[in-house]
Amino acid sequence: LDIQVTILNVNDNSPVFTQTNLTAVVPEDTKVNATVVPRKDLSASDADPDTIYYELTTIVMGTDGYFAIKGVNNPEIYLQKALDYEKFNLTTLVLYARDRPVDSPEVTNTATATINIYIEQADTKPPWFLPCTFINTDKSICISSHYTGTVNIYETSMEPLILEPGPIYAIDPDYLLNEKIVYSIVGGDPDKVFSMDADTGNLTMNKAATSLDTYLLQVMATQVNNIQKYSIASVEIKVVSKNNHPPYFERRIYNGTVFVGLDPRSFVFQAGDPSTPLMITAVDDDFPNV
Repeated sequence: LDIQVTILNVNDNSPVFTQTNLTAVVPEDTKVNATVVPRKDLSASDADPDTIYYELTTIVMGTDGYFAIKGVNNPEIYLQKALDYEKFNLTTLVLYARDRPVDSPEVTNTATATINIYIEQADTKPPWFLPCTFINTDKSICISSHYTGTVNIYETSMEPLILEPGPIYAIDPDYLLNEKIVYSIVGGDPDKVFSMDADTGNLTMNKAATSLDTYLLQVMATQVNNIQKYSIASVEIKVVSKNNHPPYFERRIYNGTVFVGLDPRSFVFQAGDPSTPLMITAVDDDFPNV
């Protein structure tokens, strides 16, 4: 009597990850859809063997939706949404490997792997002139107000000009990188009246202004490591007449005479000279010819 015995495979083995804890560093400017952890580092094996079904979850609040796997049978992790270092710089993912589909009624064996993702700040933002005002809730765009100042006509200031709301100053908003910034005048000064210190942003004069004009300078702040990262601010410089002296009256006391019964808005006459209207005059030594 020949007896044939068939051994039936029982699902008694769980999937096994080669690594159960992984760390990946992802630059902030990584392109959407780019792979951040390759399939070979995440694939699990099963001694039974069974088809492996994968599922990825995020356990750090506020960081879900950024990373996903390529498919239920492909655990390769890719970037699903653009990163922003200011929003978060670390998240933790959990990858599940099952030997049955998630909704299977059969007994399912499961393995997990933990993936820590560190976001590396990249050079993504141009310089900001300060002070500036944020125009969006995530504080990724900051608009500066223009600078203003005055100079005296026919005078060349030997000191950096005093401006409002403060000196010209820009920062690299990618704070950890803090790239060096240089300054330059790129428009609004055809006569080369002004010059700018490339390192400090101080605005000085090359020569005196000879007319009561207003200069509207365009000032550029540029990152030394990348000239495509720049910002432009406007600087309004008004040329004014020198004003070192207060006005004063030519006489300390003026005496006048009025007559009873005059109509309103009638002249007041000089005391002792009823035919000459009383005139009160002031002068200013800043305007000797006026």
